[in-house]
Amino acid sequence: MSSPSVPDFNCIAPVYDALAQLVYGDAQKRAQAHFLSLIPAGARVLVLGGGSGWILTELLRQSAPVHVLYLEPARNMLQQAQNRFRNTSSTAQVEFRLGTELDLTPQETFHVVLTPFVLDLFPAAEAYAMMQRLSQALLPGGLWLHTDFHASAPESQPVWQKLLLWGMYRFFGVVSNLSARELPPFEALFQKIGFKTHREAFYFRKFIRAQVLQKAVF
Repeated sequence: MSSPSVPDFNCIAPVYDALAQLVYGDAQKRAQAHFLSLIPAGARVLVLGGGSGWILTELLRQSAPVHVLYLEPARNMLQQAQNRFRNTSSTAQVEFRLGTELDLTPQETFHVVLTPFVLDLFPAAEAYAMMQRLSQALLPGGLWLHTDFHASAPESQPVWQKLLLWGMYRFFGVVSNLSARELPPFEALFQKIGFKTHREAFYFRKFIRAQVLQKAVF
């Protein structure tokens, strides 16, 4: 599998959360947190691209995993997440690792995978390759908590959504070397790897969607 063109969020790490708050208020955070309570007690959890670590502290507040692998490709983001964790009273076992899904070992498996606003950063082919690798790491019956932007069909998509997507992809293309220019077809890609939506919730006038997908048990 070839390496994806991973965006570089190191330079924007100190202000990333503030920028998201400025544009979306607390909608992104509420969407990411919506289904965290469904994580089974004692689960092994993979968080891919959790950024500065807000999602980790919320995950540990709402659930009781036995182990969390926090996998983040931006060193500055990973450092922020580690600092956040140190400032909590949690006794959970959390491993912080610099890298992507390609840095998972073949032996590592998880009951739950989280992809919070991650897959939208990649062109469809690269997103699909990432999803295939993550599916391999997820145990049968495991849960995939996916939170990302949700665009209506092109013919019915509101102008404000088109403008926001256009602005986001151009901005991050400049500051973070983002190669994607549009949202991947999430629904089709999940169906292609055999996942069905179990539950979902919408935020920010249905522009943000939180999903729980479940891997089939064979």
